[in-house]
Amino acid sequence: MQLRTTPLAERFGVIVEDFDLSSTDAAGYAAIRAAFEEHSVLLFRGQSIDDDAHLRLARMFGPVEDRLADERKKGEAYKVPEVSNIQDDGSVTSESDLHTLNLKSNMLWHCDSTFLPVPALTNILIGRVVTETGGETQLASARAGWADMPEKLRAKIRDKGLWHRYAHSRAKISPELAKLPMFHKWPDQLWRAVWTNPVNGREALYIASHAFRVEGMDQGPGATLIDELASFVTRPAYVYSHKWRVGDVLIWDQRAVLHRATPWDYALPRRLSSLCVSAGPQDGLDAMRLTVEDHPVPRSGVS
Repeated sequence: MQLRTTPLAERFGVIVEDFDLSSTDAAGYAAIRAAFEEHSVLLFRGQSIDDDAHLRLARMFGPVEDRLADERKKGEAYKVPEVSNIQDDGSVTSESDLHTLNLKSNMLWHCDSTFLPVPALTNILIGRVVTETGGETQLASARAGWADMPEKLRAKIRDKGLWHRYAHSRAKISPELAKLPMFHKWPDQLWRAVWTNPVNGREALYIASHAFRVEGMDQGPGATLIDELASFVTRPAYVYSHKWRVGDVLIWDQRAVLHRATPWDYALPRRLSSLCVSAGPQDGLDAMRLTVEDHPVPRSGVS
């Protein structure tokens, strides 16, 4: 099956034309997956896709991530997560509410779930309620950025690992937010700083706002290096800013792309449906793991 596509940005991404995601079959998925490996970001417009179809599509990529499995009551059904400021009664959370502060944490450049024992391969994000101004999702190609990065800078991180902690990114927004139990469920994770795509051999810098320490480096110099690396791969030349329409579906490769939300008027409702799919051995996960026994865990606590 051949997809009809047009470029999304100069260095990465495509818009997939005339494709109904709600009825994706094996042949359709194979074509989507090939484009995913090649272009890193896929945009489908004008989709009518409910939660069941959303889950079916996500499961074609692999296991659907479930961060609330330990909190769900026995017999309680899994619900597709939402990125939203809309409460159950239809009102919106205030700008100072901890929930809104958590949404603001998503405005830091990151890959999803680097703080989990199994990080995300992809996120399938759907526009449900959108704003006329603000609220864009920005995507940055860490593959293109890594390819252009001066070798002197690449050499500083190429063979090293990065420690990741959920509370670390939240502490950048609010120390109070970072103390919440939900940000301390998992131990610190250590991943190689470069993810090689096993399908095409292309490398990408694997970094996130959750990264708090460079393996083998002191805290200060390591933090400086993390900032320098992240700043390089999120330069404007590597960034696409997506203005949402209802029915838009974005699918991107978390191994090769960073993303962040942008602000909007928090008095206005905004809702996206979000399903992360966990990476597996076939996605290059095993090669990303560093043996913790050989790399001592840094001091615990919010940094």
